[in-house]
Amino acid sequence: MAEDLWKRTANDLAQMIAAGEVSSLEVVNAHLDRIGEVNGWLNAVTRVLANEARTAAIEADAAVAAGDELGPLHGVPCTVKENVDVSGTATTQGLPAFAELIAPTDAPLVERLRGAGAIPIGRTNLPELGLRVSTDNPLHGLTRNPWHPDRTAGGSSGGEGSAIASGMSPLGLGNDIGGSVRNPAFCCGITSIKPTHGRLPTYSVF
Repeated sequence: MAEDLWKRTANDLAQMIAAGEVSSLEVVNAHLDRIGEVNGWLNAVTRVLANEARTAAIEADAAVAAGDELGPLHGVPCTVKENVDVSGTATTQGLPAFAELIAPTDAPLVERLRGAGAIPIGRTNLPELGLRVSTDNPLHGLTRNPWHPDRTAGGSSGGEGSAIASGMSPLGLGNDIGGSVRNPAFCCGITSIKPTHGRLPTYSVF
């Protein structure tokens, strides 16, 4: 089963973890293994949070064993675009000048994801400042489309599109003003949701 976990949807994984059919640690490790397998040529994930994710997964499994109340995404790994704050990691915006700009706190949406039980396992690529519809930058380089490596993965959330389409993550957090999650979803063959402006909080400490 472990070799198929990276193919499952976030909802399926949450249900399986809650039912005790699989552990969160197994799910996290399956996706970390998948990142190791394909990210070298896709370049979608810019930073892997392996140690942090495994620690959180062990805690998630303990909560299941204790019979605690579980969130709707309990124990499920996720990825987060590199212009959204994740505590202890750099919000680079794809810029070399921001490579060490470490966020001291989570963005509100990351905080909410964690509150629902999700576990960040990686940061994903974007064009500089999220301003183009192709994902390439001088800090991390080009992100490739997992279906057609010579074609664009879209942008600006192209790292998320490529990561989710290739099974590195079952769920990702991007952002969209002019198509920045919709365009990568179209290019990579996945589904995205763009909330109405003002529906969800946007905040960065920088």
